[in-house]
Amino acid sequence: MKLSKKAIISLVVILLALAGGGGYYLWQMKAGAGKGAKEGEKAAQAVQYTCPMHPFIIKDKPGSCPICGMTLVKKVEGAQASDKELEMLGHVSLSPSQQVMANVATVKVNREPLAKEINAVGIVQFDQARQAKVTAWVAGRIDRLHVNTVGTYVSKGRPVAEVYSPDLVSAQQEYLLALKSRDQLKSSPIAAISQGGDGLVSSSRQRLKLMGVKDEQIAALEKAGQPNIRLPIYTPLSGVVIEKLVQEGQYLNVGDPLFNIADLSTVWVEVEVYENEFSFVKLGQKVDVVSQSYPGKTFTGRVSFIYPFLDPKTRTVKVRVELANHGLKLKPDMFVNATVKVPLGDSLVAPVSAVMDTGKRQVVWVEMKPGMFEPRDVKVGARVGDYLQIIEGLKRGDKIAASGGYLIDSEAQLKGGAGQDHSKHSGGAPGAKEQTPAAGQQQPQGGHEDHGAPPAQQQPEKKGTFKMDDMKM
Repeated sequence: MKLSKKAIISLVVILLALAGGGGYYLWQMKAGAGKGAKEGEKAAQAVQYTCPMHPFIIKDKPGSCPICGMTLVKKVEGAQASDKELEMLGHVSLSPSQQVMANVATVKVNREPLAKEINAVGIVQFDQARQAKVTAWVAGRIDRLHVNTVGTYVSKGRPVAEVYSPDLVSAQQEYLLALKSRDQLKSSPIAAISQGGDGLVSSSRQRLKLMGVKDEQIAALEKAGQPNIRLPIYTPLSGVVIEKLVQEGQYLNVGDPLFNIADLSTVWVEVEVYENEFSFVKLGQKVDVVSQSYPGKTFTGRVSFIYPFLDPKTRTVKVRVELANHGLKLKPDMFVNATVKVPLGDSLVAPVSAVMDTGKRQVVWVEMKPGMFEPRDVKVGARVGDYLQIIEGLKRGDKIAASGGYLIDSEAQLKGGAGQDHSKHSGGAPGAKEQTPAAGQQQPQGGHEDHGAPPAQQQPEKKGTFKMDDMKM
């Protein structure tokens, strides 16, 4: 049977259509299979396993951490996080039960008047402005001592010794002779002669005063009309004899010391302040001094001088405190404890336990919402007792974690946040992509062990099998 020309053409068209449709179907199937393979390969490459306690351990298959033995968990590479997500990575949310278990307590930051206390040890010293020496004004022999022991209290108006001096006797006789000559020459009609007697008396009187004779002693000499064999020696101030240098019957030269006298009604306390604190000390500041000899007794003084040099051995600066010594209770060379209170004005304060010091930063956990905390860097100033002065980083009314901050920080590290300086040890900043091998790149040797075994049959690695290839920094 012969087909017509029209039927042949129709048959060819149908065959061509079927061939084209089949080719297109085969092409789509091949393209879909290739795309699925690529997606599966990409998904397989994106799945990695890490240790919750050691995030720098990254492996391509499940198993155990070579450091602590914990089971590895999946770590899937995702898209780059948004700014809001990055910000939320640093936050830590705790339920009420978790806060109780972690002993997390919050306090509000307030402004309070602060006064820094500088504690230092000191030694009681003599007031150098209230010390004096009793010396001999003339050469002679000590005929009598009115003070024979150290520690005796002497008064300025009472003599401490009597000295016999031939030079002093001669000076007194000259003065008496000058007085007689003045009376005899006063009646002379010649003015030069009558006035010469006054000059002779004035010269003799001045010589006696240079020998230490007082005006009242000169008046007594004029009244008696004969020289005094012994010259009384007086102390220049009232105080306690701290040193006796002569004995009765001893001969003296001009200027030889007899006694050392100190007025102990006012004493110095020289305290040693460390170099990191002496800048707070100012002249006139109030200082409280206590001694173990008088429990419960506080002596109050003022800073009178700050020494301009530092002791290179103790790294301290001496500060002089002047205070009244009622009843002479404070003895020289006595050890005491001194407290200098330095007002710092109204400042933001936070408990010491709330501030975590990493060595480079000071971090405080701030409660943004009930149960939600975020880390915040602060700058601290002086420490006063259990509180720290906050200079920057917080404002009045902020609620901070007064306790449990380190547990919150640990929770942040497990979560992948960066409460402290751990971000550089946990694979980078939050939101940063983990490094994965590119397509076609050779896997580390540890990634091909037991490649064909199912995950359920894989044996966990033992501790001590840690390899450097397991770390991806």
